[in-house]
Amino acid sequence: MKKLFTFLFALIAGIGIASSATSGTCGDNLTWELSDDGVLTISGTGDMHQYGWTDWGAWVESPWYSNRNSIHTVIINDGATSIGKRAFSDCSSLTSITIPNSVTSIGYEAFSGCSSLTSVTIPNSVTSIGDEAFSGCSSLTSVTIPNSVTTIGKWAFDGCSSLTSVHISDIAAWYQISFDGSSSNPLCYANNLYLNGDLVTDLIIPNSVTSIGDYAFYGCSSLTSVTIPNSVTSIGDYAFDGCSSLTSVTIPNSVTSIGNAAFYGCTFLTSITIPNS
Repeated sequence: MKKLFTFLFALIAGIGIASSATSGTCGDNLTWELSDDGVLTISGTGDMHQYGWTDWGAWVESPWYSNRNSIHTVIINDGATSIGKRAFSDCSSLTSITIPNSVTSIGYEAFSGCSSLTSVTIPNSVTSIGDEAFSGCSSLTSVTIPNSVTTIGKWAFDGCSSLTSVHISDIAAWYQISFDGSSSNPLCYANNLYLNGDLVTDLIIPNSVTSIGDYAFYGCSSLTSVTIPNSVTSIGDYAFDGCSSLTSVTIPNSVTSIGNAAFYGCTFLTSITIPNS
């Protein structure tokens, strides 16, 4: 029994030391270091570890979690290929993130609860943004979504109530994104979509687009008109839901299906012609 207590005391002491550490590993080939002035730097190559619930049923927080409130800047150096689940969750003082072009995925709740974060530029290497990745980032005002992104998980931007702008560089790439719900699309709060710096008001969908996906322009109140080409065959669920400034829509004969609530909340849209198709 005495040996057991000695072991438990040593284990608890070890945890205490680990929790106050300012450097260590966060992946098989990744290291981290937290400076005295609150800059967290990730270096090395490969995937970041996953945190939160593990496969064996244990709850594990990131190694810098106990110091999360002192972190104001995160710099991920080139070589890291993913941002792990809950990696920077609840870092409430975090205001700046540098994500390199080597990162291809942003995990579940990766930045959830980062309530001081004001802007995020996601590099043109990221293909997926996980569920609740930026949920609760209540100070986030703008986000740049690159052409590489194909999936954004549910509630990815839930609670990002300060968002005012979403920036993209290719409108055709925007249609390739699979949004898993209304708040997975940052337009839900931002309302304003910017294409190469210009606010999108009169939307002309390019001929390369064959379908308008679910939630594609959900909440985009900057839109006033939409022209849909003959290449498009379907309009998804909630595609233009909440586009409250939309006054004109042209739907071609190529369209054979219009999804649930596709034009719900388009309060200025006084008439629409449904084609024979």
